Amino acid sequence: MARKPRQEAAFVLTETQRRELTRLINADSTPQSLAFRARLILRREQSRNDGLAAQAESTTRQTVWQWRRRFLASGVEGLRDAPRPGHPTTLPVAKLNTVLSAATQPPAGRSRWSIRSMGRHAGVSKSKVQQLWSRNDIKPHLKRTFKLSNDKHFEQKFWDIIGLYLQPPHKALVLCCDEKSQCQALERTQPGLPLGMGHIRTQTHDYIRHGTLTLFAAMSYLEGKIFSAIAPRHTHREWLSFLKQLERECPAGLELHLIVDNYATHKHPKVKRWLERHPRFHMHFTPTSSSWMNLVERFFRDLTVDVVREGSFSSVRELAVAIENYLAERNESPKPYRWKAAGEQILRKIQSARAALNNCKAI
Repeated sequence: MARKPRQEAAFVLTETQRRELTRLINADSTPQSLAFRARLILRREQSRNDGLAAQAESTTRQTVWQWRRRFLASGVEGLRDAPRPGHPTTLPVAKLNTVLSAATQPPAGRSRWSIRSMGRHAGVSKSKVQQLWSRNDIKPHLKRTFKLSNDKHFEQKFWDIIGLYLQPPHKALVLCCDEKSQCQALERTQPGLPLGMGHIRTQTHDYIRHGTLTLFAAMSYLEGKIFSAIAPRHTHREWLSFLKQLERECPAGLELHLIVDNYATHKHPKVKRWLERHPRFHMHFTPTSSSWMNLVERFFRDLTVDVVREGSFSSVRELAVAIENYLAERNESPKPYRWKAAGEQILRKIQSARAALNNCKAI
């Protein structure tokens, strides 16, 4: 005959205590040890027996009794770890200042400190350097690239481009145009292993270079359709030929607003004369060093990742075919990119960056 668990002393929680224990269990910031103890207390009230509570939480009866006793004595605070005895570890102020302040001053002949080299320099362990840098958000191993435009007419050109994105003109096509030059047809010297379960795909680091090509692309902002042409060179002749292609392929009743960068090819005298004879073309130049405003650059990034960068091509023609197939597939279901950033917010960031750059120059 099964033995019934004996009745133990009554253990009843208040509603406030239950809510606090439940909050500790569900909070992401609660240490696992504290959450475990909170579950023990709730389980003990439900089962009314230390043994049953211990069995449900896969622990011992003695553990349940210990934390129940501390809870009865001090409430929820009794479940927290008591301060450990002994003096806390301290770091001399001089060493602390060295680890933090010298992090911005690389040693002679080096571009940055590592945690090991800083540890040797300051006379502390590498783990202590890592801890101090982490607490103070110091990351010498990271670097962000930037480029601020020095264009005297930056804001005028900026709002011109933003206006085309946010309020496209009626009966017109907004075309984001650029050239992806120097697309290299690289052939890997040996075939790599394909991706499989348990191992990543492989690729040789060396290659045979078969030549380059240039992709001219104009992306319709509203539809995402790509007008394209592939050429062996990148001069005003190829650019003018691409403009003539746009003239043929775009509906005759629409104005064409082209967003382009300041490359000399786009401003060649022959190009200007042709544009004067075709008034439906309207050129909008991005500010210097601001190619990020041209959304076709986002498409070029996809093309690089999906096709060019990791492919292996035995000839320039093979690369061209791969790009053409990619474009044809994409144009079957065009994917437009939408400009969503507020212009005022971007300008505030740029002004802040310029102020920081001026401060660096002053130093």
